[in-house]
Amino acid sequence: MNFPVWDVPLLGGGMLIAIVAILHVFVAHFAVGGGLFLVWSEARAYRRRDADLLAYVRRHSTFFVLLVLVFGAVSGVGVWWTIALVSPWATSSLIHSFVWAWAIEWVFFFVEIAAAFVYYYGWDRLDRRTHLAVGWIYFGAAWLSLFVINGILTFMLTPGRWLMTPTLSAGFFNPTMVPSLVVRTASAVALAGLYGLVTAARLGGGDGPKDTRPPAEESRQRLARYAAGWLLAGVVILPVAGAWYVSRIPAAARLLTVGGAPAVTIFAALSMALSVLIFLIAYFGPYRQPRFANLLVASILLVLGLGVTGVTEWVREAVRKPYVIYGYMYSNGIRQADRARITDLGVLQAAKWVDRQAIAGSRMKAAAEIFRAECRSCHTLDGYNALRPLMHGWSEQFIDYQLQRLNELKGYMPPLVGSEDERRALAIWLAGVARGPAFSAPPTQRESDSGQAALPEREVLR
Repeated sequence: MNFPVWDVPLLGGGMLIAIVAILHVFVAHFAVGGGLFLVWSEARAYRRRDADLLAYVRRHSTFFVLLVLVFGAVSGVGVWWTIALVSPWATSSLIHSFVWAWAIEWVFFFVEIAAAFVYYYGWDRLDRRTHLAVGWIYFGAAWLSLFVINGILTFMLTPGRWLMTPTLSAGFFNPTMVPSLVVRTASAVALAGLYGLVTAARLGGGDGPKDTRPPAEESRQRLARYAAGWLLAGVVILPVAGAWYVSRIPAAARLLTVGGAPAVTIFAALSMALSVLIFLIAYFGPYRQPRFANLLVASILLVLGLGVTGVTEWVREAVRKPYVIYGYMYSNGIRQADRARITDLGVLQAAKWVDRQAIAGSRMKAAAEIFRAECRSCHTLDGYNALRPLMHGWSEQFIDYQLQRLNELKGYMPPLVGSEDERRALAIWLAGVARGPAFSAPPTQRESDSGQAALPEREVLR
C-alpha cells in the first residue's frame, strides 16, 4: 500500500504479467537446455566424426543465439518492468530479501551472454577444445542462473524457515527449492529437444559450403529422431519430479489443485493431459517414425509445449493464493502482519497514494479508491477476472456478506481489511457496478441514492 496502483484495462495486471512471463519462461528454459544440447551434440559429432550432426549444430546455434539473446533478454527485462509496476510491494520484498542472490545471478547472466556470443562467433576462430570449453561455460552459467532464480521463485510459495528467521539462506533453501529445480531442469532438456525438432525439420537439400551443406533426407530423419530423444527424456522425468514438488507445497495450496478452486483443478489436469499428448506425438511420430518429422508436426509440438508451459506456470502462481509470498504478504500487497493495524486505522488512511481531499466529500469515490487499493491487483470490472459479470444480480446486502467473509467463502482470496464503514461503502459501490457500466466512474449523486452519507471524516482525513 506504499505504491500507486497501475491500472491495466481489460487484461488486468496479473494477466499482463502472465503473458510476458510465460513467453519468457518458454525461451529462458530453452536457453538452459539448448546450451546443453549444443555443446553435448558438438562433442558427440567430434567423437563419432558425424559431419551431418556438426553441420546441424552450427545451423541450430544461429537460431539459438537469435532467439535466446534477442527475445529471451528483452522479455526478461519485460518481466521486471511488469512485476515492478503491477506488484511493487512483492518486488521490493524480493529485492531486499535476496539482493545478494540477484547480484550473483546477474554475474551468471553476464557470463552466459558473453559465452553465447563467443561460442557462436568462435566456430571458425577457435580450436575444437576451446570452442567446447566455451560451450560448457555457457551451459554452466545458464544453469546456475536458473538455480538462483528457482530458489527465489520457490520461496514465494514455500518461504519455510524464513518466516521465523528472515535470512537469505533460510528463504533460498526452502522446502520446494530442490524438487522445483529438477522440474525446471527436465523442462529445459525437453524444450531443447522441442526446439531442436523445429530446426531439424527445416533441413533439406541445397547448395553451400561442404561443412554447412544441409544433410540428405536420411540424415535429416536421424537428426529429428535425435532431437525427439531429448524431448522424451525431459518429459519422462517431469511426472516424478512434479509429484515430488507437489508433495512439498502447503496442504492448502495442494487442495486448490484437486477441487478447491475449479479453474486451478482444470488447468492442473490440462497440464498433465498436454504433457501426455506431447509424449505420444513425439514418441510415435519423430522418434519412431522420423520420416513424419516435418515442420507441421514440429510446430504442433511447439504450440503444445507453449500450452503446457502456460498452464503449468499459471497453476504454480494460482496455488499461492491468497498470498503473493505465502504466509507473509497477500496478493494485494498487504502484509499479513499489518492486517490488524490497517483494519483499526482504515485502508484509506493507511494507503499512501490516496487523494484524501478528493474523496472526503464522496462516499462512492472513497469506495472506488478502496477497490483500487485492495482488489485491483487481481480483478478488473469487465476484462479478465472481471467482477461485473461475477456479481450480476447480487444485492448490496449479499455483497456486504461476501466482503465480511472473503477468506472463508473463497480460500484463495485475502480478507478485506479496513473499517466497517469502508466495507459498507465498498459494498454499495460494487452493487452499483453489478447493475451496469454506467457505474464504473463514481457519480457525484450516488451518495443520495444509497441513503448513506459520505464516509466520516476520520476515515479519510486525520
